[in-house]
Amino acid sequence: MDMPKLAPEISGIVSQTIKNMPMSGIRGFDNKISTIPGILKLTLGEPDFNVPDHIKEAAIQGIKDNDSHYAASNGKLELRQAIAKRLKESRGVDYDPNGEILVTNGATEGLGDIMLGALNPGDEVLVPTPAFSLYFSVIRMAGAKVVQLDTFKNGFELTTDQLKKALDEHPNAKMILMNYPSNPTGRVYSKEKIKELAELFKQHHILVVADEIYSDLEYNQKHSSLASLIPGQVLLVSGVSKSFAMTGWRIGFIAGPAELLAEITKVHSFLTIAVNDIAQDAAIEAYEHGQDDPLKFKAAYEKRRDFIMGKLKEMGFEMATPEGAFYIFAKIPAKFGKDDEKFALALAQKAKVGVVPGSAFGDGGQGYIRISYAASDEKLAQAMAQIKEHLSELQ
Repeated sequence: MDMPKLAPEISGIVSQTIKNMPMSGIRGFDNKISTIPGILKLTLGEPDFNVPDHIKEAAIQGIKDNDSHYAASNGKLELRQAIAKRLKESRGVDYDPNGEILVTNGATEGLGDIMLGALNPGDEVLVPTPAFSLYFSVIRMAGAKVVQLDTFKNGFELTTDQLKKALDEHPNAKMILMNYPSNPTGRVYSKEKIKELAELFKQHHILVVADEIYSDLEYNQKHSSLASLIPGQVLLVSGVSKSFAMTGWRIGFIAGPAELLAEITKVHSFLTIAVNDIAQDAAIEAYEHGQDDPLKFKAAYEKRRDFIMGKLKEMGFEMATPEGAFYIFAKIPAKFGKDDEKFALALAQKAKVGVVPGSAFGDGGQGYIRISYAASDEKLAQAMAQIKEHLSELQ
């Protein structure tokens, strides 16, 4: 039986916005190299740890209790209450579980809901780069324009001077997307810097989307949230994926002002209706009784960071020290050129190690590679040895 083929008469039916939009730079490159035999992939932000047992048991209990019906569109009340409690304890911010918290299918869906619910075609969105490549796609999907703010010269940190200039040059910018700890650089903003940025955001009446998915994985300081300073202008996005090694469970959330969240909730309900019941049961357990789980992961990530940085520096790479998350954004040694796509492809084909080209993360990323150290110690050691051998052969 022949496979179905699109009828020629409707061949032009696809959305031109989507057709002209490239696939995620991270996923696209990962797919390209995944078929290479024996490759060690350090491409995706995928924790190698198992989900803590007490969280798995909560999901199993949910199945036994036949928890298999539609949940409330904005999420189970128990989960919204647990999220509100966690945000109060960790950030000192008060959110009403009834109206100010929306549970989504991962932080990714939350970001898409925000863009479709808050932006109009032609709106400008400021994005400090290098940045998670998905941001560019979800903004453009809503018909809005991405304005990239290259932070390369500032050690991958948005400065107040740079922000002032951008806001003056784009007075009608509607939104800025802040991610810290950062993917791909691991950089973190200090409490003092957050205060300075918040004051500028307040003066310019701009909506801030704060992607804080890695906030439980800051190494040397307590996370400072913009939501604690200007809650009326912030949509806080996070979830359980990175903190509890629950990427496949797809539980995220948005917290923010009820008036705006009501419109964003419409988008969520149109696209997905509600989030998986059993995954919500697991997330309730994570937020209510898993306070110490991220601490165990964080200690392991910090040790791995130090190991990877040491090995990369021996090979001539330069990098800013990650202060959170589990990525290293390393500058390719000049003698190997600036073509990060070519360099990363050669690493995959010759060294059998998968990393992501820095250009996937926007302005400021060219000539860099991103390495995820959310992998076992043994895998990381083997990967570093294979990269070293490959570079020695190139020389």
